[in-house]
Amino acid sequence: MIELQDIVSTLAASIRLSTPLVLAALAGLYSERSGVFDIGLEGKMLAGAFAAGAIAALAGSAWLGLAAAIVVSVLMALIHGFACITQRGNQIVSGVAINFLASGLTAVAGHAMFGFGGPTPRLGAEGRFLSIQLPGAEAMRSVPVIGRIYSDIISGHNLLVYIAFLMVPVTAWVVYRTRFGLRLRAVGENPAAVDTAGISVTFLRYRAVMITGILCGVAGTYLALAQAGGFGRDMTAGQGYIALAALIFANWKPWPVLGACFLFGLLSALSIRLQGVVLPAIGTVPVQLMQALPYILTVILLAGFIGKSTPPRAGGVPYVKER
Repeated sequence: MIELQDIVSTLAASIRLSTPLVLAALAGLYSERSGVFDIGLEGKMLAGAFAAGAIAALAGSAWLGLAAAIVVSVLMALIHGFACITQRGNQIVSGVAINFLASGLTAVAGHAMFGFGGPTPRLGAEGRFLSIQLPGAEAMRSVPVIGRIYSDIISGHNLLVYIAFLMVPVTAWVVYRTRFGLRLRAVGENPAAVDTAGISVTFLRYRAVMITGILCGVAGTYLALAQAGGFGRDMTAGQGYIALAALIFANWKPWPVLGACFLFGLLSALSIRLQGVVLPAIGTVPVQLMQALPYILTVILLAGFIGKSTPPRAGGVPYVKER
């Protein structure tokens, strides 16, 4: 028998697990809407997670860790931008190189700084983003249904969770309601027309990849300083690729991105909750199958079995200014 508490705890866990995916997918949206495909979301998240964990461990401040993660992730994004925008290199190859670079550098730097294979020491409360109780959450707990939703699902998360979900309407407003957003979409569809209008395609795309770096830094910080108590080697565990799949599935639109990421978060939460559970007519749910569910869905989405996605027309194509 499924109880209300099971549903509430599963939905709350889904929100927490979908947070880094939302941040990374929105990060990729800015870059790819500008025409710069970014396979390197995973690498920037991982580099940000290491920077956040290392600085928080050394300085004892979660905020300094967040700042360091953003700086490192933006630097990685600028490397990708330099290779793809300035040097007109292959965007897929550059993104894959960013992922390999981040995986190798974080392992080597972590081992050099902390030993024991690279993980940071366990962080104390001052080095982490802890959960926040929203006003009236405790008083609302006794109210049937609505009170439980507010006190146990909406309240009780850390600051980065609320920032991630706030970024969805912010991104929708920026992309569809501002001059920058109009130019961002235009440069991803027809950069020559943007250039003819006297707008720098290069500068616009660099700003887009920098926003990507900022959001990936926040996503990495969440993994290291909120979801976990420090950095661990390859702790992103493919979440950058899942975020990319969610972005493609959502057709590069902010609100569908939220739905796709929450779907992945829900599957991850269910995979944890159903491990070892005995279901009628099925028996014990295999742990390996439940752990693989989010990745199986990723393969299905990337294979194009669910819906059809239309990427920006100029995506992946370096722009050469006409003379």
